[in-house]
Amino acid sequence: MTGTPLASLPLIIPCVDIQSGRAVRLYEGDPDRETVYFESPLAAARHWAGLGAPLVHLVDLDAATGRGENRRVIRQITAELGVPTEVGGGIRDRETAEELLRAGVERVVIGTAAVKDPELVRTLIAAHGPERVVVSLDARGLEVATHGWAEGSGVSVAELTPALADAGLETLIFTDVTRDGTLRGLDRALMRQVRQLWTNTLIVGGGVANEADVRLLAEEGIHGAIVGRAIYEGTLAYPVLL
Repeated sequence: MTGTPLASLPLIIPCVDIQSGRAVRLYEGDPDRETVYFESPLAAARHWAGLGAPLVHLVDLDAATGRGENRRVIRQITAELGVPTEVGGGIRDRETAEELLRAGVERVVIGTAAVKDPELVRTLIAAHGPERVVVSLDARGLEVATHGWAEGSGVSVAELTPALADAGLETLIFTDVTRDGTLRGLDRALMRQVRQLWTNTLIVGGGVANEADVRLLAEEGIHGAIVGRAIYEGTLAYPVLL
């Protein structure tokens, strides 16, 4: 793609979603609509690290949906990868978060608990610093979805962001559930709304399909994106060089 050079390239973070011990991607967050890309999540993480990923995003889908957990393989990846990891999925109490941090995870990603138990975010940031704690808001439009995206919360992103900033949060991940894993590309108007609501570090979690979406991120002042299907299927070459 040709065009005006970007002042700075948004950070593209490869994602390894883990379900039933395999590296998969879901369509619109539906655990029954999976595509398996690697039988081994460790092999998937090593693949992206080998291509120069500075950070790998791990999601325990089974923990997020209440179907089980994949903590053993997550600990193995964190111990063996040689590249920092961040982990989300089913982290809903301090004990679970701190167990992962002790295991060497660079930062934990709090999703449902940020809506259901907002004081947890404040407690973790106070104990470990804003560099170790990220909040992920998964939404349909601007309504936050919880429990592996299965439930609407009745709470809007606009309601949550002031409290998260007050708790000391630096980095927010926003995922448009309706586009995650679909290769439909980003919704510019929605991205612009979220950027206005969150003025600290903003990462888009899902929806990026190609180079045009990376340019959109840069144009809207969004710091980066967590990308899965697009780099697994090659609609966006990784590493990204525009």
